[in-house]
Amino acid sequence: MSTETSVPQRPLPFPALLGIEIGGTKLQIAVGDTAARIVERHRFKVDPALGAAGIRRCLADALSRLTPEVRPSAVGVGFGGPVDWRTGRISKSHQIEGWSEFPLGPWLQELTGAPVWVDNDGNVAALGEAWHGAGRESNPVFYVTLGSGVGGGLVVDGRIFHGAPPGEAEIGHVRLDRNGTIVEKRCSGWAVDARIRQLKAAGSTSQLCQLAGDTVGGEARHLRAAWEAGDSVARSLLQEVAEDLAFGLSHVVQLFHPAVIVIGGGLSLVGEPLRAAVAAALPRFVMEVFQGGPRVVLAGLGEDSVPVGALELARSARG
Repeated sequence: MSTETSVPQRPLPFPALLGIEIGGTKLQIAVGDTAARIVERHRFKVDPALGAAGIRRCLADALSRLTPEVRPSAVGVGFGGPVDWRTGRISKSHQIEGWSEFPLGPWLQELTGAPVWVDNDGNVAALGEAWHGAGRESNPVFYVTLGSGVGGGLVVDGRIFHGAPPGEAEIGHVRLDRNGTIVEKRCSGWAVDARIRQLKAAGSTSQLCQLAGDTVGGEARHLRAAWEAGDSVARSLLQEVAEDLAFGLSHVVQLFHPAVIVIGGGLSLVGEPLRAAVAAALPRFVMEVFQGGPRVVLAGLGEDSVPVGALELARSARG
């Protein structure tokens, strides 16, 4: 793991809540008050080569130094993969080896001395956005995260919609064709990075490829700048991603008819060009009676959707 970064805002609240995000590229621990507001955060970059055991070592070390001072009353966790939310047991991580069947909830309860609730990070982010972000005053709220993978979550009447475990709103694994192409293979940050590398390998001299340079990984972060510069390759790529995502989301609309779809995750930092393109494409793929909705918005909490949602999970579960 890389060096810890934190944003201390002492004094810490008591009783405090802890919100933990465990993803494919980052680990976050947020200290929050009883209104699920972040007052201090600790962030680490995940090294996938160290596997789940490496993440657990980092997490245990951070908690051993933090929890005696914080004395958390409850802990919420957003995990990047399918989980059994009733037991806190991990079903699988699609990015990091070594998580399958790990009893994360009981393990964290032993470390923190507090009750722990574990859920999929898409569900947790949806909860955060529904209560504190772009989904406030809307019902139902569907959240899609475009990061190292693609995940989703559905909140109905202020509560996470839970289907039969382990998987729930797995929008990233919705198929775009009969050959097995899934949304995640077209719309994740890693998928867009790979497509930009393919363009470079094919000899493209577009501004997008020039901005990406010799970088390997994270090329998608240059998409907005190239789009704003009028680069035709960037605009074509963004349109393809938006249409693929809109097609995947059309199934969500026709099954659950959410009032709002919230787009989050690292790729959402492309911002308004991506949001507008998805909103424009979506009506083409849904039945006539659903025209005019749902609203498509960017995450109001930005990269805090999961940690705030984890704090809200702890707050609402604790009562």
